[in-house]
Amino acid sequence: MPPRFDAPPLDCGVQAGGDVVIRGARVLDPRAGLDAVRDVVVREGRIAEIGEAPPAPEGAEVIDAEGLVAVPAFVDPHVHLRTPGREDEEDIGSGTRAAAAGGFCAILAQPNTDPVVDTGSVLSALRERARSEARIPTGFLAAVTVGQEGDALTEMAEMAELGAAGFTNDGRPVARAGILRKALQYQRLAGRLVALHEEDPSLSGDGVMHEGSVSALLGMAGIPSISESTMIARDAQIALYEDAAIHIQHLSARESVVAIEQAKAAGVAITCEASPHHLCMTDEAVRSLDAGFKMNPPLRSEDDRHALIQGLRSGAIDCVATDHAPHAREEKEQPFEVAPMGVTGLETAFAALHTELVLPGVLDLAVLIARMTAGGAPFGLPVPTLAPDSPANVALLDLGAEWQVGEAGFESRSANCAFAGRSVTGRVRVTIAAGAVAYRERSFAIGAVPA
Repeated sequence: MPPRFDAPPLDCGVQAGGDVVIRGARVLDPRAGLDAVRDVVVREGRIAEIGEAPPAPEGAEVIDAEGLVAVPAFVDPHVHLRTPGREDEEDIGSGTRAAAAGGFCAILAQPNTDPVVDTGSVLSALRERARSEARIPTGFLAAVTVGQEGDALTEMAEMAELGAAGFTNDGRPVARAGILRKALQYQRLAGRLVALHEEDPSLSGDGVMHEGSVSALLGMAGIPSISESTMIARDAQIALYEDAAIHIQHLSARESVVAIEQAKAAGVAITCEASPHHLCMTDEAVRSLDAGFKMNPPLRSEDDRHALIQGLRSGAIDCVATDHAPHAREEKEQPFEVAPMGVTGLETAFAALHTELVLPGVLDLAVLIARMTAGGAPFGLPVPTLAPDSPANVALLDLGAEWQVGEAGFESRSANCAFAGRSVTGRVRVTIAAGAVAYRERSFAIGAVPA
Protein backbone atom coordinates (compact mmCIF):
# COMPACT_ATOMS: atom_id res chain seq x y z
CA MET A 1 0.00 0.00 0.00
CA PRO A 2 1.25 3.55 -0.75
CA PRO A 3 2.10 5.50 2.40
CA ARG A 4 -0.43 7.68 4.20
CA PHE A 5 0.93 10.85 5.72
CA ASP A 6 0.42 12.31 9.16
CA ALA A 7 -0.46 15.99 9.24
CA PRO A 8 2.74 18.06 9.06
CA PRO A 9 3.22 20.88 11.58
CA LEU A 10 2.05 24.37 10.62
CA ASP A 11 3.33 27.52 12.30
CA CYS A 12 1.49 30.74 13.01
CA GLY A 13 2.16 33.94 14.93
CA VAL A 14 -1.50 34.59 15.75
CA GLN A 15 -3.28 32.80 18.57
CA ALA A 16 -7.01 32.07 18.58
CA GLY A 17 -8.90 35.16 19.67
CA GLY A 18 -12.18 35.56 21.48
CA ASP A 19 -15.49 33.97 20.63
CA VAL A 20 -17.24 34.93 17.39
CA VAL A 21 -20.84 34.65 16.21
CA ILE A 22 -21.69 34.84 12.51
CA ARG A 23 -25.35 35.82 12.15
CA GLY A 24 -27.59 35.02 9.19
CA ALA A 25 -25.14 33.69 6.62
CA ARG A 26 -25.85 31.08 4.01
CA VAL A 27 -23.72 28.25 5.40
CA LEU A 28 -22.27 26.15 2.58
CA ASP A 29 -20.06 23.15 3.22
CA PRO A 30 -20.39 20.46 0.54
CA ARG A 31 -18.52 17.85 2.59
CA ALA A 32 -20.71 18.32 5.66
CA GLY A 33 -23.90 18.49 3.60
CA LEU A 34 -24.65 22.05 4.75
CA ASP A 35 -26.45 24.59 2.59
CA ALA A 36 -28.89 26.73 4.56
CA VAL A 37 -29.17 30.12 6.24
CA ARG A 38 -27.86 29.63 9.75
CA ASP A 39 -25.83 31.23 12.53
CA VAL A 40 -22.33 29.96 13.26
CA VAL A 41 -20.94 30.12 16.80
CA VAL A 42 -17.16 29.96 17.25
CA ARG A 43 -16.06 29.29 20.81
CA GLU A 44 -12.45 28.85 21.94
CA GLY A 45 -11.26 28.44 18.37
CA ARG A 46 -13.72 25.74 17.31
CA ILE A 47 -17.09 25.55 15.60
CA ALA A 48 -19.34 25.24 18.64
CA GLU A 49 -22.77 25.34 17.03
CA ILE A 50 -24.60 25.91 13.77
CA GLY A 51 -28.27 26.72 14.15
CA GLU A 52 -31.07 29.24 14.04
CA ALA A 53 -30.46 32.07 16.51
CA PRO A 54 -28.36 30.11 19.01
CA PRO A 55 -27.37 32.06 22.14
CA ALA A 56 -24.08 33.92 21.84
CA PRO A 57 -21.28 33.50 24.35
CA GLU A 58 -20.99 36.48 26.66
CA GLY A 59 -18.69 39.15 25.20
CA ALA A 60 -18.47 37.43 21.81
CA GLU A 61 -17.85 39.41 18.66
CA VAL A 62 -20.77 39.33 16.27
CA ILE A 63 -20.70 39.57 12.49
CA ASP A 64 -23.89 40.50 10.68
CA ALA A 65 -23.50 38.21 7.68
CA GLU A 66 -26.92 38.59 6.09
CA GLY A 67 -26.50 38.19 2.35
CA LEU A 68 -23.05 36.56 2.72
CA VAL A 69 -21.97 32.94 2.32
CA ALA A 70 -19.96 31.21 5.05
CA VAL A 71 -17.75 28.45 3.66
CA PRO A 72 -14.81 26.46 4.98
CA ALA A 73 -11.68 28.55 4.44
CA PHE A 74 -9.30 27.53 1.67
CA VAL A 75 -5.91 25.77 1.76
CA ASP A 76 -3.19 26.56 -0.78
CA PRO A 77 -0.45 23.93 -1.19
CA HIS A 78 1.68 26.00 -3.55
CA VAL A 79 2.86 29.46 -2.46
CA HIS A 80 6.17 31.28 -2.88
CA LEU A 81 6.98 33.51 0.10
CA ARG A 82 10.44 34.52 -1.25
CA THR A 83 11.86 34.16 2.25
CA PRO A 84 14.80 33.93 2.75
CA GLY A 85 16.55 36.03 0.12
CA ARG A 86 13.97 38.21 -1.65
CA GLU A 87 11.98 39.80 1.14
CA ASP A 88 11.61 42.86 -1.09
CA GLU A 89 9.20 40.78 -3.20
CA GLU A 90 7.41 38.99 -0.34
CA ASP A 91 7.96 37.88 3.22
CA ILE A 92 6.10 35.64 5.62
CA GLY A 93 4.03 38.50 7.04
CA SER A 94 2.95 40.02 3.73
CA GLY A 95 2.40 36.67 2.04
CA THR A 96 0.21 35.32 4.79
CA ARG A 97 -1.75 38.60 4.93
CA ALA A 98 -2.39 38.20 1.21
CA ALA A 99 -3.48 34.61 1.80
CA ALA A 100 -5.89 35.61 4.57
CA ALA A 101 -7.33 38.33 2.31
CA GLY A 102 -8.00 35.61 -0.26
CA GLY A 103 -9.91 33.42 2.19
CA PHE A 104 -7.09 30.98 2.94
CA CYS A 105 -6.66 29.49 6.40
CA ALA A 106 -3.40 27.63 5.65
CA ILE A 107 -0.66 27.60 3.02
CA LEU A 108 2.40 25.54 2.12
CA ALA A 109 5.48 27.49 1.01
CA GLN A 110 7.91 26.30 -1.68
CA PRO A 111 11.66 25.89 -1.07
CA ASN A 112 13.17 27.69 -4.10
CA THR A 113 14.48 30.57 -2.00
CA ASP A 114 17.97 31.99 -1.47
CA PRO A 115 19.36 29.94 0.15
CA VAL A 116 17.28 26.97 -0.91
CA VAL A 117 15.43 25.19 1.88
CA ASP A 118 17.63 22.11 1.64
CA THR A 119 19.04 21.88 5.18
CA GLY A 120 17.56 21.56 8.62
CA SER A 121 19.02 24.89 9.71
CA VAL A 122 17.28 26.88 6.95
CA LEU A 123 14.01 25.06 7.59
CA SER A 124 14.17 25.60 11.34
CA ALA A 125 14.89 29.31 10.88
CA LEU A 126 11.86 29.66 8.62
CA ARG A 127 9.60 27.90 11.08
CA GLU A 128 10.84 30.13 13.89
CA ARG A 129 10.07 33.24 11.84
CA ALA A 130 6.60 31.94 10.99
CA ARG A 131 5.82 31.47 14.68
CA SER A 132 6.09 35.24 15.09
CA GLU A 133 5.21 36.62 11.64
CA ALA A 134 2.63 34.37 9.96
CA ARG A 135 -0.98 35.57 10.02
CA ILE A 136 -2.30 32.09 9.22
CA PRO A 137 -0.89 28.59 9.75
CA THR A 138 2.00 28.04 7.36
CA GLY A 139 3.99 24.97 6.42
CA PHE A 140 7.26 24.74 4.53
CA LEU A 141 8.24 22.22 1.90
CA ALA A 142 11.93 21.31 1.63
CA ALA A 143 13.90 20.58 -1.52
CA VAL A 144 14.17 17.04 -2.85
CA THR A 145 17.74 17.56 -4.00
CA VAL A 146 20.61 19.69 -2.72
CA GLY A 147 20.34 23.18 -4.15
CA GLN A 148 17.48 21.86 -6.31
CA GLU A 149 20.23 20.85 -8.72
CA GLY A 150 18.85 17.35 -9.24
CA ASP A 151 22.04 15.46 -8.41
CA ALA A 152 22.03 14.46 -4.73
CA LEU A 153 19.13 13.93 -2.32
CA THR A 154 18.74 16.17 0.69
CA GLU A 155 18.56 14.70 4.19
CA MET A 156 14.86 14.02 3.78
CA ALA A 157 14.33 12.08 7.00
CA GLU A 158 16.12 14.69 9.10
CA MET A 159 14.13 17.56 7.61
CA ALA A 160 10.88 15.65 8.05
CA GLU A 161 11.71 15.31 11.75
CA LEU A 162 12.35 19.06 11.84
CA GLY A 163 8.93 19.77 10.38
CA ALA A 164 9.15 19.75 6.58
CA ALA A 165 5.60 19.55 5.23
CA GLY A 166 6.77 17.69 2.12
CA PHE A 167 9.45 17.75 -0.54
CA THR A 168 9.67 19.40 -3.95
CA ASN A 169 12.10 20.93 -6.41
CA ASP A 170 9.38 23.32 -7.59
CA GLY A 171 10.64 25.63 -10.28
CA ARG A 172 12.71 22.74 -11.58
CA PRO A 173 11.86 19.15 -12.43
CA VAL A 174 13.56 16.11 -10.96
CA ALA A 175 14.92 15.38 -14.41
CA ARG A 176 16.85 12.19 -13.61
CA ALA A 177 14.56 9.20 -13.17
CA GLY A 178 17.02 7.42 -10.90
CA ILE A 179 17.11 10.35 -8.48
CA LEU A 180 13.32 10.45 -8.31
CA ARG A 181 13.19 6.72 -7.71
CA LYS A 182 15.62 7.06 -4.82
CA ALA A 183 13.59 9.96 -3.37
CA LEU A 184 10.43 7.86 -3.47
CA GLN A 185 12.26 5.01 -1.74
CA TYR A 186 13.25 7.45 1.02
CA GLN A 187 9.67 8.68 1.20
CA ARG A 188 8.69 5.82 3.51
CA LEU A 189 11.45 6.75 5.93
CA ALA A 190 10.63 10.46 5.79
CA GLY A 191 6.86 10.02 5.87
CA ARG A 192 6.18 13.02 3.65
CA LEU A 193 4.73 13.56 0.17
CA VAL A 194 6.89 14.39 -2.85
CA ALA A 195 5.44 17.14 -5.07
CA LEU A 196 6.69 17.47 -8.63
CA HIS A 197 7.15 20.29 -11.10
CA GLU A 198 6.79 18.36 -14.34
CA GLU A 199 8.88 19.56 -17.25
CA ASP A 200 11.30 17.86 -19.61
CA PRO A 201 14.13 20.40 -20.08
CA SER A 202 15.14 18.81 -23.36
CA LEU A 203 11.65 19.57 -24.73
CA SER A 204 10.98 22.94 -23.11
CA GLY A 205 14.43 24.26 -24.02
CA ASP A 206 14.53 28.05 -24.14
CA GLY A 207 10.76 28.34 -24.52
CA VAL A 208 9.02 31.34 -22.97
CA MET A 209 5.35 30.58 -23.76
CA HIS A 210 3.08 27.80 -24.99
CA GLU A 211 4.11 26.23 -28.29
CA GLY A 212 1.21 26.89 -30.65
CA SER A 213 -0.24 29.28 -33.18
CA VAL A 214 0.28 32.35 -30.97
CA SER A 215 3.96 31.60 -30.34
CA ALA A 216 4.43 31.05 -34.09
CA LEU A 217 2.74 34.37 -34.84
CA LEU A 218 4.86 36.22 -32.28
CA GLY A 219 8.05 34.44 -33.29
CA MET A 220 8.73 33.28 -29.73
CA ALA A 221 10.26 29.99 -28.63
CA GLY A 222 7.52 27.69 -27.38
CA ILE A 223 7.16 25.12 -24.59
CA PRO A 224 5.23 22.10 -25.92
CA SER A 225 2.54 20.55 -23.74
CA ILE A 226 4.27 17.17 -24.01
CA SER A 227 7.14 18.62 -22.00
CA GLU A 228 4.77 18.34 -19.03
CA SER A 229 2.64 15.31 -19.84
CA THR A 230 5.48 12.92 -20.72
CA MET A 231 7.15 13.61 -17.37
CA ILE A 232 3.87 12.98 -15.53
CA ALA A 233 3.54 9.62 -17.27
CA ARG A 234 7.15 8.72 -16.44
CA ASP A 235 6.90 9.71 -12.80
CA ALA A 236 3.56 7.95 -12.36
CA GLN A 237 5.23 4.73 -13.51
CA ILE A 238 8.08 5.20 -11.05
CA ALA A 239 5.63 5.89 -8.22
CA LEU A 240 3.62 2.79 -9.09
CA TYR A 241 6.76 0.65 -9.20
CA GLU A 242 7.91 1.95 -5.82
CA ASP A 243 4.41 1.88 -4.29
CA ALA A 244 4.90 5.55 -3.46
CA ALA A 245 2.75 8.68 -3.55
CA ILE A 246 3.33 11.78 -5.68
CA HIS A 247 1.59 15.13 -6.14
CA ILE A 248 1.73 16.90 -9.51
CA GLN A 249 1.98 20.67 -9.39
CA HIS A 250 0.21 23.22 -11.62
CA LEU A 251 -1.26 21.12 -14.43
CA SER A 252 -1.64 23.10 -17.65
CA ALA A 253 -2.37 20.77 -20.57
CA ARG A 254 -5.02 18.38 -21.88
CA GLU A 255 -2.41 15.63 -22.29
CA SER A 256 -1.51 16.06 -18.63
CA VAL A 257 -5.10 15.54 -17.52
CA VAL A 258 -5.22 12.37 -19.63
CA ALA A 259 -1.97 11.16 -18.04
CA ILE A 260 -3.39 11.79 -14.56
CA GLU A 261 -6.63 9.96 -15.36
CA GLN A 262 -4.71 6.99 -16.74
CA ALA A 263 -2.41 6.89 -13.72
CA LYS A 264 -5.30 6.97 -11.27
CA ALA A 265 -7.08 4.22 -13.20
CA ALA A 266 -3.90 2.13 -12.98
CA GLY A 267 -3.82 2.48 -9.20
CA VAL A 268 -1.07 5.09 -8.85
CA ALA A 269 -1.26 7.11 -5.62
CA ILE A 270 -1.21 10.40 -7.51
CA THR A 271 -2.85 13.74 -6.81
CA CYS A 272 -2.63 17.02 -8.68
CA GLU A 273 -3.51 20.70 -8.69
CA ALA A 274 -4.47 23.41 -11.18
CA SER A 275 -4.00 27.15 -10.85
CA PRO A 276 -6.59 29.90 -11.41
CA HIS A 277 -4.67 31.49 -14.28
CA HIS A 278 -4.57 28.23 -16.23
CA LEU A 279 -8.28 27.68 -15.55
CA CYS A 280 -9.29 31.19 -16.63
CA MET A 281 -6.82 32.32 -19.33
CA THR A 282 -5.15 31.13 -22.52
CA ASP A 283 -2.06 31.99 -24.52
CA GLU A 284 -4.15 34.54 -26.41
CA ALA A 285 -3.34 36.90 -23.52
CA VAL A 286 0.33 36.81 -24.51
CA ARG A 287 -0.46 38.68 -27.73
CA SER A 288 -0.22 41.80 -25.55
CA LEU A 289 3.45 40.98 -24.81
CA ASP A 290 2.69 41.82 -21.19
CA ALA A 291 5.05 39.82 -18.95
CA GLY A 292 2.26 39.70 -16.39
CA PHE A 293 1.06 36.72 -18.41
CA LYS A 294 4.39 34.89 -18.32
CA MET A 295 4.54 31.86 -16.06
CA ASN A 296 5.80 28.27 -15.99
CA PRO A 297 4.01 26.20 -17.07
CA PRO A 298 2.71 28.71 -19.60
CA LEU A 299 -0.85 29.70 -20.43
CA ARG A 300 -1.94 27.21 -23.06
CA SER A 301 -4.79 26.83 -25.57
CA GLU A 302 -8.55 27.05 -25.06
CA ASP A 303 -8.71 23.28 -25.56
CA ASP A 304 -6.23 22.80 -22.71
CA ARG A 305 -8.20 25.18 -20.48
CA HIS A 306 -11.44 23.28 -21.07
CA ALA A 307 -9.70 19.99 -20.24
CA LEU A 308 -8.50 21.46 -16.93
CA ILE A 309 -12.00 22.66 -16.08
CA GLN A 310 -13.44 19.23 -16.85
CA GLY A 311 -10.72 17.63 -14.72
CA LEU A 312 -11.54 19.96 -11.84
CA ARG A 313 -15.23 19.16 -12.17
CA SER A 314 -14.72 15.39 -12.33
CA GLY A 315 -12.18 15.24 -9.51
CA ALA A 316 -9.32 14.07 -11.72
CA ILE A 317 -7.74 17.35 -10.57
CA ASP A 318 -7.86 17.22 -6.80
CA CYS A 319 -7.43 20.82 -5.79
CA VAL A 320 -6.79 24.44 -6.70
CA ALA A 321 -3.37 25.95 -5.96
CA THR A 322 -2.41 29.55 -6.76
CA ASP A 323 1.33 29.11 -7.40
CA HIS A 324 1.55 32.63 -5.93
CA ALA A 325 4.92 33.86 -7.30
CA PRO A 326 5.78 37.49 -6.47
CA HIS A 327 8.29 39.47 -8.52
CA ALA A 328 9.64 43.00 -8.29
CA ARG A 329 7.97 45.49 -10.62
CA GLU A 330 11.17 46.27 -12.52
CA GLU A 331 11.70 42.58 -13.27
CA LYS A 332 8.28 42.19 -14.84
CA GLU A 333 8.62 45.43 -16.81
CA GLN A 334 11.37 43.87 -18.93
CA PRO A 335 10.65 42.53 -22.44
CA PHE A 336 8.55 39.36 -22.36
CA GLU A 337 11.37 37.08 -23.49
CA VAL A 338 13.68 38.03 -20.59
CA ALA A 339 11.20 38.77 -17.78
CA PRO A 340 10.95 36.14 -15.01
CA MET A 341 8.12 33.63 -14.97
CA GLY A 342 5.43 33.76 -12.31
CA VAL A 343 2.34 35.66 -11.15
CA THR A 344 0.71 36.39 -7.82
CA GLY A 345 -2.73 34.98 -7.06
CA LEU A 346 -3.63 34.54 -3.40
CA GLU A 347 -5.91 37.57 -3.20
CA THR A 348 -7.73 36.92 -6.48
CA ALA A 349 -8.09 33.12 -6.65
CA PHE A 350 -11.68 32.85 -5.49
CA ALA A 351 -12.90 35.99 -7.24
CA ALA A 352 -11.34 35.00 -10.57
CA LEU A 353 -12.69 31.44 -10.51
CA HIS A 354 -16.12 32.57 -9.30
CA THR A 355 -16.30 35.16 -12.08
CA GLU A 356 -14.97 33.02 -14.92
CA LEU A 357 -16.38 29.60 -14.00
CA VAL A 358 -19.22 29.77 -11.48
CA LEU A 359 -21.21 32.78 -12.69
CA PRO A 360 -21.37 31.52 -16.30
CA GLY A 361 -22.58 28.13 -15.02
CA VAL A 362 -19.44 26.23 -16.03
CA LEU A 363 -18.73 24.99 -12.48
CA ASP A 364 -20.94 24.66 -9.41
CA LEU A 365 -20.04 26.84 -6.46
CA ALA A 366 -20.02 23.78 -4.20
CA VAL A 367 -17.47 22.06 -6.45
CA LEU A 368 -15.24 25.14 -6.41
CA ILE A 369 -15.38 25.30 -2.61
CA ALA A 370 -14.57 21.59 -2.37
CA ARG A 371 -11.50 21.96 -4.61
CA MET A 372 -10.24 25.15 -2.95
CA THR A 373 -10.41 23.57 0.51
CA ALA A 374 -8.70 20.31 -0.53
CA GLY A 375 -5.18 21.63 -1.13
CA GLY A 376 -3.67 20.25 2.05
CA ALA A 377 -5.25 16.80 1.89
CA PRO A 378 -2.54 15.14 -0.27
CA PHE A 379 0.04 16.24 2.33
CA GLY A 380 -1.95 14.86 5.27
CA LEU A 381 -3.60 18.08 6.43
CA PRO A 382 -7.25 17.86 7.49
CA VAL A 383 -9.71 19.44 5.07
CA PRO A 384 -11.45 22.47 6.63
CA THR A 385 -15.10 21.93 7.47
CA LEU A 386 -17.88 23.77 9.27
CA ALA A 387 -19.05 20.64 11.06
CA PRO A 388 -19.51 21.22 14.81
CA ASP A 389 -16.40 20.70 16.98
CA SER A 390 -14.08 21.29 14.02
CA PRO A 391 -11.32 23.91 14.15
CA ALA A 392 -12.80 27.25 13.15
CA ASN A 393 -11.61 27.96 9.59
CA VAL A 394 -14.23 30.11 7.91
CA ALA A 395 -14.34 32.46 4.92
CA LEU A 396 -17.22 34.90 4.56
CA LEU A 397 -17.89 35.53 0.88
CA ASP A 398 -19.87 38.33 -0.74
CA LEU A 399 -20.83 36.70 -4.03
CA GLY A 400 -22.31 39.88 -5.48
CA ALA A 401 -19.43 42.25 -4.74
CA GLU A 402 -17.94 43.72 -7.90
CA TRP A 403 -14.41 45.12 -7.78
CA GLN A 404 -11.41 45.85 -9.93
CA VAL A 405 -8.28 43.85 -9.19
CA GLY A 406 -5.46 46.05 -7.96
CA GLU A 407 -7.49 49.26 -7.79
CA ALA A 408 -7.07 49.46 -4.02
CA GLY A 409 -3.62 47.86 -4.01
CA PHE A 410 -2.59 44.46 -2.72
CA GLU A 411 -1.72 42.95 0.65
CA SER A 412 1.17 41.25 -1.15
CA ARG A 413 4.38 43.22 -1.57
CA SER A 414 4.26 42.49 -5.30
CA ALA A 415 1.66 43.46 -7.88
CA ASN A 416 2.45 41.07 -10.75
CA CYS A 417 -1.06 39.64 -10.82
CA ALA A 418 -2.30 38.22 -14.12
CA PHE A 419 -5.80 39.46 -13.27
CA ALA A 420 -4.71 43.05 -12.54
CA GLY A 421 -7.15 45.58 -13.96
CA ARG A 422 -9.93 43.03 -14.46
CA SER A 423 -13.41 43.52 -13.06
CA VAL A 424 -14.39 40.51 -10.98
CA THR A 425 -17.40 39.51 -8.91
CA GLY A 426 -17.11 37.85 -5.50
CA ARG A 427 -15.06 39.04 -2.55
CA VAL A 428 -13.78 37.70 0.75
CA ARG A 429 -15.06 39.92 3.58
CA VAL A 430 -13.72 38.01 6.60
CA THR A 431 -11.36 35.06 7.14
CA ILE A 432 -11.15 33.09 10.36
CA ALA A 433 -8.08 30.84 10.47
CA ALA A 434 -7.39 28.40 13.31
CA GLY A 435 -10.00 30.16 15.44
CA ALA A 436 -8.70 33.71 15.01
CA VAL A 437 -9.96 36.49 12.75
CA ALA A 438 -7.00 36.68 10.34
CA TYR A 439 -8.54 39.11 7.87
CA ARG A 440 -11.38 41.59 8.00
CA GLU A 441 -12.08 43.88 5.07
CA ARG A 442 -11.51 47.43 6.28
CA SER A 443 -15.06 48.55 5.51
CA PHE A 444 -16.69 45.49 7.05
CA ALA A 445 -18.12 46.07 10.51
CA ILE A 446 -17.65 43.72 13.42
CA GLY A 447 -18.63 44.39 16.99
CA ALA A 448 -19.49 42.97 20.38
CA VAL A 449 -22.76 41.38 21.32
CA PRO A 450 -24.55 43.71 23.73
CA ALA A 451 -24.49 42.50 27.31
